Amino acid sequence: MSEKLPMLLPDPDRLEENEARVRAGFWRKIRRVAGRIPFAREAVAAWYATRDPATPPHVKAVLMAALAYFVMPADALPDFLPVFGFADDASLFWAVWQLLSRHVTDEHRARATAALDDQTLDGGLPPE
Repeated sequence: MSEKLPMLLPDPDRLEENEARVRAGFWRKIRRVAGRIPFAREAVAAWYATRDPATPPHVKAVLMAALAYFVMPADALPDFLPVFGFADDASLFWAVWQLLSRHVTDEHRARATAALDDQTLDGGLPPE
């Protein structure tokens, strides 16, 4: 007999903390490091997926946690370290991406490409 496991969502307080951290720092960090990280397009696509009402809440929560880790100034390996600075961010993000990228739509990906190619990324408000 197969039993469905209840969907586990993160603590609402943690989700709010992650959302606040991402809102406050995601675009600033992407502007600063997009050319130096191989997962910039995927990170921006994930950001758009978290903004999409059609993305399931549990997917949004996990993507938001991964983006919050990326935004954190102090993590397992500080981002300012040459070569290794983004290794932990990339590893965590890649694992989440492998699990959840099927929820990132072609529209999210297209918006990410447009945002990264848009000159306003260099100084304007975050693309929405």
